[in-house]
Amino acid sequence: MKSCGLLFFALLLLQYHGVLFQQVEAEDGFVKTKGVQFMLNGIPYYANGFNAYWLMYMASDPSQRNLVSSAFQQASKKGLTIARTWAFNDGGYRALQYSPGFYNEQSFQGLDFVVSEARKYGIKLVLSLVNSYENFGGRKQYVEWARSQGHQSINSEDDFFTNSVVKGYYKNHIKTVLTRRNSLTGVAYKDEPTIMAWELMNEPRCTSDPSGRTIQAWITEMASYLKSIDGNHLLEAGLEGFYGESKQQTNPKYFQVGTDFIANNQIPGIDFATVHSYPDQWLTGSNYEDQVSFLSSWVNDHIQDAQNILHKPVLFAEFGRSLKESGYTTSQRDRIFNTVYSAIYSSARGGGAAVGGLFWQLLDEGMDSFQDGYGVVLSENSSTVVIIAEESERLIKIRKMYARLRNIEKWKRARDIRRAQWWSGNKVNDTGN
Repeated sequence: MKSCGLLFFALLLLQYHGVLFQQVEAEDGFVKTKGVQFMLNGIPYYANGFNAYWLMYMASDPSQRNLVSSAFQQASKKGLTIARTWAFNDGGYRALQYSPGFYNEQSFQGLDFVVSEARKYGIKLVLSLVNSYENFGGRKQYVEWARSQGHQSINSEDDFFTNSVVKGYYKNHIKTVLTRRNSLTGVAYKDEPTIMAWELMNEPRCTSDPSGRTIQAWITEMASYLKSIDGNHLLEAGLEGFYGESKQQTNPKYFQVGTDFIANNQIPGIDFATVHSYPDQWLTGSNYEDQVSFLSSWVNDHIQDAQNILHKPVLFAEFGRSLKESGYTTSQRDRIFNTVYSAIYSSARGGGAAVGGLFWQLLDEGMDSFQDGYGVVLSENSSTVVIIAEESERLIKIRKMYARLRNIEKWKRARDIRRAQWWSGNKVNDTGN
């Protein structure tokens, strides 16, 4: 019996080492939330990522899909595992939705390719469903569609949030995208774990109602509707992070755009908060040091509020510095990235609410016409790219640490069960003797 016991514990030891030193589990599940953390396959998920709004636009032309593949390949090499992009193009060139309820199959197949290719490279997607601005259609296009159908009572783009006809158009778009069956994978979008989250709108603003009640009601209604169709995926509102009247002094130049970081993100259907960070745009006329100082406070205030008030994760979904700024240097951009990344890592290593950052924006080689000043080409291996890769590595180490801790707990539970079974077996044998 003693030799059997030694063999048993030897096998346990081998199992322990095999489990303990395995890699983080294949990242093919749905991302969920638990408290202030993202969870993937039962392990806290902290990740670095990027914006590339142009992915579907390019992929809708099969001859340009290589740019999408190249972007994902380059991103994967730098440890980037989340991509935020548009699941809309309303009216105009290469439109996805060319009129309410009517869709361009070629553009949809482009989005199918984006999802399929992201899956291939292990990249999770945040898909935004409409724009607040007129680029790629946005609120303005929806309002114009309604007016063209004889609804002349619509006076401004802000009626997007309240007019029943326009809201019906938007709900139809939500349903159409979520129930889309990918032509390449055969999987409906609502069942596709490559998609990490849906975003209701890119940077919603309603300046005609600075109280925030209009946006609050719209997010509440649309979050409920989306969740009635898709219970698998996370949802975020697309907010920039501006506060309402209770904390207006935190906003740059006391901005009021009809949103409230606290109230909007407390809506039950919203799973995590988002923050955008553009001190170079928001604090025009101020010097660079003041902009960095503002950014540091802005990021840390939102981490603390997500942690202590919202009790939800926060994703820094856009940040960067434009090379078009007067006196721009790469070192200035590097410092902006480091400021955001350092705050995220400081929170993440303690199990905090900051779950990652998505820089704006990733471009591939030869995409000069898409350069808005913020574009980063990973293959150029600039100092900024080095900083991006270092942040990825730090967050991946945190994920691996949690994976090892979970595997130790698994091993301990298995050991206790098997030890109990072994002793139980011994007692039976002893009784028999």
